[in-house]
Amino acid sequence: MIIESFVVGPLYTNCYLVACPITKEAIIIDPGFHRRAEYEAIVKRAVELGLKVVLIVNTHGHPDHTSGNSLLQERLHVPIAIHERDVPLLTKVRADVLLRDGDTIKFGATTLRVLHTPGHTMGSISLIGRNEVFTGDTLFAGSVGRWDLPGGSFVDLMRSLRERLMILPDSFVVYPGHGPTSTIGGERASNPFLTSKFDYSFIDFIT
Repeated sequence: MIIESFVVGPLYTNCYLVACPITKEAIIIDPGFHRRAEYEAIVKRAVELGLKVVLIVNTHGHPDHTSGNSLLQERLHVPIAIHERDVPLLTKVRADVLLRDGDTIKFGATTLRVLHTPGHTMGSISLIGRNEVFTGDTLFAGSVGRWDLPGGSFVDLMRSLRERLMILPDSFVVYPGHGPTSTIGGERASNPFLTSKFDYSFIDFIT
């Protein structure tokens, strides 16, 4: 799998260009760019690698991950995919593909599986490959996504982390929505939200 990352937008969002090395079909994950130069850098790199972008995927509907949707769709004429529960968060464009848990995203000979990981938003997803996972704003290196915004839920976020992401192998590389890459094993061992250092005693009380 070809993975190229770009830091875009005022909130330093990680936008990923992901491609099949055999057919060179590609997807763009979380185009949160605001400046044309950011868009041009991504398209230029795709051209340099001989890639054909066939889909835009939003891990969730917040503007810092979706603000480049309309420009990409206008220029590249490709559909936009997002989980069905985050469709209301899209304002400037409509979703063409409504994703659900367990769906697969295929581009060339490469497949990513959709894992519904709510908590940051109701429709947050992670995308699972052979040895990598794109976690959006659910899991970061050493931290987790905010749960205090509309549609967020701390309880849902913790369940997504513990019951969905932490069952992946330690070797899986984590490609988050912001910040550096990590691994599932590294986060399991040191992320304060996933170790005994964090007090979860109040969860039962609020569920």
